[in-house]
Amino acid sequence: MSKEINNNPIGFFDSGVGGLTVLKQFRELLPSEDCLYFGDTKNVPYGEKTKDELIKFSGNIFEFFEKRQVKAVVMACNTTSANVYNELKDKYPFKIYPIIQSVTNILAKLPVTTIGVFATQATINSHAYQKGINTLNKNIKVIETACPDWVKIVEEKRENDADSLTKIKTKTDEMMNLHPDKIILGCTHYPYLINQLKQFAPENIFINPAKAFVEFIKEDLRKNNLLSDKTSNGNEKFYVSANPENFQKAGSMFYEITERPELINL
Repeated sequence: MSKEINNNPIGFFDSGVGGLTVLKQFRELLPSEDCLYFGDTKNVPYGEKTKDELIKFSGNIFEFFEKRQVKAVVMACNTTSANVYNELKDKYPFKIYPIIQSVTNILAKLPVTTIGVFATQATINSHAYQKGINTLNKNIKVIETACPDWVKIVEEKRENDADSLTKIKTKTDEMMNLHPDKIILGCTHYPYLINQLKQFAPENIFINPAKAFVEFIKEDLRKNNLLSDKTSNGNEKFYVSANPENFQKAGSMFYEITERPELINL
């Protein structure tokens, strides 16, 4: 791989601020990479959208990244990984990393008998985590629970409202009554809610897949000779499809965004 391509940026995208939980882990592991982040805040939440809508939104973002000559795109969104990766994976000239498919092999090796999954309705409907884990390990029982309100709670910074806490408690209590050994936070927005979740269940029961995901990406970039050879810290740029101020404010809980995101009309 030429140095020119080697040092091209990596694109990250999500419906909003959720993917910043992945970007944060990535920057800690690979600080020299240049990163572009697109938050599709005009269309948040993705979990309520149809498959055709998700293909359209993701395709527009992929084309946006293609024009910026990215060397890879990270689908920092469980909903799109579950629903559109197979439709888009062969249409673009860059590597594509979907979060679910990249981490289920690790989850399937956990020494557990029951795994819970909190995710959006679209991800739950796809059964992507259950299929991915049970294809590799049929002995793990996978319990899936949709939490359709949680993305909006994060995007609107309402995580400590009484109504929000009730919704979080209700879903957590339902899951804990089924006695899972671990619970996957199967939406990249959900780690924002860990301070609320641990009020209703032990903190160590929750799994944020982001760390395993970025470790997988690093190894794959290395194998494909796509790692940057720069010694300085990489640059980063943020784009949104609506409400840049809200994105910057909501995302600040997990990631320091020093410059106002650029508004892009796709």
